[in-house]
Amino acid sequence: MFFHLFPQFGFERALLLDINPDLIVAYTVVQKDVDSLIDCLHDYTQHYLELDDENRSTHFYEIREHFNDHRFNVAVENYDSRWIVRAAQLIFLNKTCFNGLYRVNRKGEFNVPFGRYKNPAIFDADNLRNAATLLGRADIKCADFSAVKEWVKGQAFVYYDPPYKPISKTSNFTAYSKESFSDEDQLRLIKLFAELDRRGGISQLMSNSDPEQVAGENTFFSDHLKRFAMVRVNASRNINAQGTGRGKIKEILVRNYTVV
Repeated sequence: MFFHLFPQFGFERALLLDINPDLIVAYTVVQKDVDSLIDCLHDYTQHYLELDDENRSTHFYEIREHFNDHRFNVAVENYDSRWIVRAAQLIFLNKTCFNGLYRVNRKGEFNVPFGRYKNPAIFDADNLRNAATLLGRADIKCADFSAVKEWVKGQAFVYYDPPYKPISKTSNFTAYSKESFSDEDQLRLIKLFAELDRRGGISQLMSNSDPEQVAGENTFFSDHLKRFAMVRVNASRNINAQGTGRGKIKEILVRNYTVV
């Protein structure tokens, strides 16, 4: 959303918040030292593409193990050169793992298996440099979404993209970080949405799943967000254990402003 909106609407500044430290590390490296990141990714890519399938798999799991073993060695508050390798490994793993999925276990270990791609596009140097230009006008912080209320002053636009509420007993994936995102967290987010709305001058948009599409009696969002505008949209989903489960799915968009 940031990369889509920021060039179009002339925002003076942006704040990007996420609870996932590895995502924050990667964005910060792109912002501060994109050329070193590109050099590192070039080396990873060149070595990987020279391997046969069996050795690619072995190499993937070696990188994954190193990535997990060093997850406590990077202090997200203090930038240093070790972030470059970690950001490169995150991008490499994302582009060579199964379905490009990011998932961790309760220990915070990345546990997505190897994906068998013949010629994966591991990185795009021009795209990374363009991203670095935009990120140069952003503050990037590893924090809970509630931190936004201390930063937003006056006129602002806030977009929330939380881990989606599960729409069935089997679709309970919220493992973007080692901390799960419960219904209590959804309610905290809804409370923040209402609090910032009362301030005035802050336009807000939130996306989430639509549990009513599966079980009509699950009116969680309709009950708690009834005074705000809510629309249902079709979104494409490419990740599912069963191929038949991929495709279009309903999501909700909730806003506190009028669309002209």
